[in-house]
Parts: sequence; structure tokens; C-alpha cells
Amino acid sequence: MSTGKGFGKTILIGDQFVLWEVPAILAAIPFETECTVERLKTGSGWILDDKRIEVPGYKKAKEKDCRASFDRMVEVMELDLENNPIKISVEGDLLAGSGVGASAAICVSFARACNKEFALNMDILDINHVAWEGEFGYHGLPSGLDNTVSSYGGVIKYRIKDDVKQFERINLSKPIEIVLGNSGVTANTASLKGFLEEQEKEDSELFNGRLDTIKSQVEELGKALSRDDLKETGSIMNKNHKILIEMGLSHEKLIYLCDKAVSLGAYGAKVTGGGRGGYMVALTPGKELQEKVAAQFESEGIATIRATIGGTPTDETKFQILK
Repeated sequence: MSTGKGFGKTILIGDQFVLWEVPAILAAIPFETECTVERLKTGSGWILDDKRIEVPGYKKAKEKDCRASFDRMVEVMELDLENNPIKISVEGDLLAGSGVGASAAICVSFARACNKEFALNMDILDINHVAWEGEFGYHGLPSGLDNTVSSYGGVIKYRIKDDVKQFERINLSKPIEIVLGNSGVTANTASLKGFLEEQEKEDSELFNGRLDTIKSQVEELGKALSRDDLKETGSIMNKNHKILIEMGLSHEKLIYLCDKAVSLGAYGAKVTGGGRGGYMVALTPGKELQEKVAAQFESEGIATIRATIGGTPTDETKFQILK
């Protein structure tokens, strides 16, 4: 019996456009999915015991995706489960819901557990690759964003350039408090690429102009974070969210939550993840501000996560070309 873990995540900017070679800045959050792999004496293949806490309906909605994901990772790792059947148990304090990297965390945790149980001798680069393969089950063509930060932790700037996936670390002087609020809407991330391709087809000049603006915002936000300018970081998040709203990538509930957070003093707020549902993220430096926003959300029945970004990464990798 062996266990592995994977971090949840939040994306500060660039969420939906990595496949268009727009960089994104994202951070692991200190909530994890834990996977235990246990060999069985009878049967064949794998069985799943999913004990994760969830946004109501999430696990049912993702059931087929989850099965496709595990099957793909088993194939990639070349596990002989016909002769070595396993029970997969998943739990942890990461809420299973759209926008916090729930699918990536389960993929990373499973890859790590199998690496130990079957002595596969995979390094973190290999584990990240297996998790990326697993993400195909959920996302059609995954960008690699979520599994990378789930594997490596910390705050990173991630990009795909000429089909090469890579990331570099952004170092913060200290962890920063954030609030994540859930819209209660389970988004279909797999349909996102087609949704954006339609926009590009309808008006390529407008689409590409927006992407150029977002690229500039990503660079500006990275610099602001690096110099601890959180007011500027929040301002850029707000501006970015306006573009996402114009592109149909937010949701009326997310817009409400972002506006509410800013009215309560959050430095910035925007949709996080694929959008059109799932979570929003509010930048709320300091425990007092974080609690003010989170408590108000909870008083309105909003599923809320208090988290920090910029904690200790999984390893000390500063820059990495990925598989």
C-alpha cells in the first residue's frame, strides 16, 4: 500500500489562453488530494473509492472523465493490472470542484502513489508528465498548467512556446492570503477550446487584440508580484476580469462575487480556472481582510476557501522544460 499527494491551485491570470501561447501565472494552494493505491488479491483492473469532499454533483458529473483519466495513466505507466489489481482510494482537504485543480491533484497523487507502490523510479518530471496524460480524460487537450503547479508547488509562470511546455518560479517575500468563492456552477473545461476558437473565427482582429492585452497584463502582474506590489497586482486582476467578462468567460454569479469582494476591500478579484462557473479568486492580503471577505461570502451561503499562495514549493526547481 502506497500513498501520494497533489496540491490544489488557483490561477491569477492567463487562465484560458495557454494553448494560444499566452503565459499564465498560477499558484499552488495548501490543500491536497491524497491517493492510496492498495494491491488486491482477487479480480483484475482497478476499483475506486472516492471520499473527496465535493461541490454537490461534481463527482457524478466527472465520473466518465475520471475513469478515462485513470485508464490513460495506467496505460502510460505500463501497469499490468490484469495480474496486479488495485484499489484506488482518494480523499483529502481539497474540495472537488471546478477551478481549483481537482482533476490535476487526483492525477498527480495517483502517479505518485503508483510510483512508490510499483517502484517505477519516476522523478518529478515523469510524475508531472503522467499527470498531464491523465488530464486528457477531463480536458480534451490539457494545457499542462494545473498538473505542473500541483506537482511542483509554489507560484509559477507557465507557458507553451512552439509546442514546448515550460515554467519558471516567481518568488514571493512571504505568503499572501486569498479567498476562493464557489459559484456553485460546474463548468465544462473540455469545451473551452472550441468556445474560444469560435470567437477567433468570428473576429480574429478583436480576439488577437484581447490576447495581446492579456499577454501584457501577465508580464505586468508577474513583475508586480515579484516586487510585492499587491495593489498593482489586484488592479491588473480586475482589468483582466473585465476582458474575460467581455469574452463570455465569467458568469453572473462569479461577477457578483468578484464585485462583492472588491467592495469589501479585496485588492482585486477575478474568475479562476477555465471560467463560466467554478471559482473566483480574491486577493486579500492579511488575515483580517481575508476573514472579512470570507465571512461575508459564507453568510450568503457561498462555499468558501481561505488559502495562501507563495508557500514552500515541492522542490527547488527554478526553471524547467517539461515533457
